[in-house]
Amino acid sequence: MRADFGTVEDRTFFIPNFRLQNGSVLPTAKIVYEIYGRRAADGRNAVLIAHGYTSSHHAAGRNQANGDLPGWWDGLIGPGKAIDTDKLFVVSSNMLGSSFGSTNGASIDPRTGQPYGPDFPAITVYDIVSAQKALLDALGVEHLVAVAGPSYGGYQAFQWAVAYPDFMDAVVPVVTAPKAENVEQRLAELQARLAADPEWNGGRYYERGGAKTVLTELRVEMLKRNGIEAALASRYPDRESREAEIRKQAFDWVGRWDTNSLVILRRGTIGYDTVKDFAKIQAKVLYVLCRTDRLFPPSIAPGVMRNLAAAGVDARYFEIDSNLGHSASGPEHAKWSPVLREFLQPLIAKLG
Repeated sequence: MRADFGTVEDRTFFIPNFRLQNGSVLPTAKIVYEIYGRRAADGRNAVLIAHGYTSSHHAAGRNQANGDLPGWWDGLIGPGKAIDTDKLFVVSSNMLGSSFGSTNGASIDPRTGQPYGPDFPAITVYDIVSAQKALLDALGVEHLVAVAGPSYGGYQAFQWAVAYPDFMDAVVPVVTAPKAENVEQRLAELQARLAADPEWNGGRYYERGGAKTVLTELRVEMLKRNGIEAALASRYPDRESREAEIRKQAFDWVGRWDTNSLVILRRGTIGYDTVKDFAKIQAKVLYVLCRTDRLFPPSIAPGVMRNLAAAGVDARYFEIDSNLGHSASGPEHAKWSPVLREFLQPLIAKLG
């Protein structure tokens, strides 16, 4: 395995009059993305990478727009790595509604000249995937080798498999599920927490400082739920220094995140259920969970695999043996990279 391929940069794609699943039209949908590797002449060597709920499209290499830090799947994507950019053209797309460049609640509504705020249209996981499809079409991608991603990115991978079943050879949904549970309750709880911030103002906070107080608390809780304490234990063995680092990371993230995106993306999972459409899946599936993940525990795997098998899907399951919980797939890449490599190798071999 060689070192990563160095610097990457944000790229931008615009979709005029983007029609959503509910019939409404977004005057302009901006999608920010990164690419790694080169597209083959026939446009059939591409892999789409989808990111998590509060993450970004910076999946590999180093991007100055993202603090010049390695991407969150840098150990998996690159020359000679499991997702081999010597052979594959990799596209990592920022979700519509996210806070890392794509059109979201902070974007200006051209019809009013003001930020969308809480009036941002109710997008769905299908809409996010549909925008990615438009991006890939514009990039000359004729067929995907795979769609892969963790958490919310795994939602997208499953959605791709049922929405565009003949467009990819494989999907790799990681620390995720094919169906979202209790979304309305969780959305209501989130909105109640945000309403406790005096700057929230129903999501119209752009002249009030951005409603960052409660957002910081939510981020600290999310990091801890996702396994950051275990990840930091060796570098920060005492509780006080570890807590300080967690709050620093939360504060850094809050400075780049628009609070409305939490609501927009959570709301986007209402009705998300690909299980009912499993019979449409033509792609091979590598389903990956982590032993200590509290959000998507391994206990859900048998049911998912039974449903895939019942639908005639060629699927395999792998469990990452890690204490890092929901965040394990990036930092613990060595524990499942061989499985991913083995899974993708015959598909890459067919490219010639």
